[in-house]
Amino acid sequence: MFTGIIEELGTVVSIESQADAIRLTVRGPLATSDVNRGDSISVGGTCLTAVEIDKSAGTFTADVMNETLRLTSLQGIKVGDRVNLERAMTAATRFGGHVVQGHVDGVGHILSIEPSENWSWVRIAIPAELMKYVVLKGSITLDGVSLTVNELSEATGSESDKQGSEPDKQGSYVGVSLIPETLALTTFGVKQPGDLVNVEADVMAKHIERLLEARGI
Repeated sequence: MFTGIIEELGTVVSIESQADAIRLTVRGPLATSDVNRGDSISVGGTCLTAVEIDKSAGTFTADVMNETLRLTSLQGIKVGDRVNLERAMTAATRFGGHVVQGHVDGVGHILSIEPSENWSWVRIAIPAELMKYVVLKGSITLDGVSLTVNELSEATGSESDKQGSEPDKQGSYVGVSLIPETLALTTFGVKQPGDLVNVEADVMAKHIERLLEARGI
């Protein structure tokens, strides 16, 4: 389990192709400082298991199945790419974000980035089926980053809280505001419109939906 507070920007140093998977090696000195083989690390919002650790080089290696590549923004990852890293939380960890599992629900893409003097406004198109789990001022995880939803719109445009200029209305989207600290310490600082983004909805909303379904509500 994670909190969505990124600890480090890692760098992909090698990718080994296998029959039905890849072996991904990432440099992250902080992430590898106290992890052991078998520990979980969030890589761009995807929970991966560290199968090899080289603390002297500050790297860890994880096996990534083709199914994971197909369903996450890790598809097309290249050597040299930067990735958001977070170690699994402990009982003593400050809960700075929200409950994040590292189980990606879908892949979205960046629609627009509007920079301003003190923050940037970013709109991300997300799969329409995930919109039912999203509420204004609620939490959403994008590429492993816990963020507050400041704008949302259904594909019809019937439910929205408009701020700033008119967005691309071809699909469902959320809008988030990113402070300079977030831009500096996460991959959002280098992302561009069109880039893929892992989306994880709030697990609490999914549990509530399941309970209501079980009661026939």
